[in-house]
Amino acid sequence: MRARAHVWVSGRVQGVYFRSYAQDEARRLGVRGWVRNNRDGRVEAVFEGEMEAVREMVDWCWKGSPSSRVTDVEVKWEEYKGEFDDFRITYGY
Repeated sequence: MRARAHVWVSGRVQGVYFRSYAQDEARRLGVRGWVRNNRDGRVEAVFEGEMEAVREMVDWCWKGSPSSRVTDVEVKWEEYKGEFDDFRITYGY
């Protein structure tokens, strides 16, 4: 079963390589989508793939990179769209 999760991660998550570590973890799990910094200080991401792998990515967000300090992970489960061919870091707001 395939799944899609749209997440917003709060805490000390910008300037601590959170996006780079997320990309590495997503690629390791075979998850597709994107991750970016938001103006409000949160990191936002969309994960698509097999349900178990997407759930592992959402769980990983609570851990984050070694220097991050995650305080909250908001998750919105959405309909799987299959629109990505890789997992990328996107830039800009």
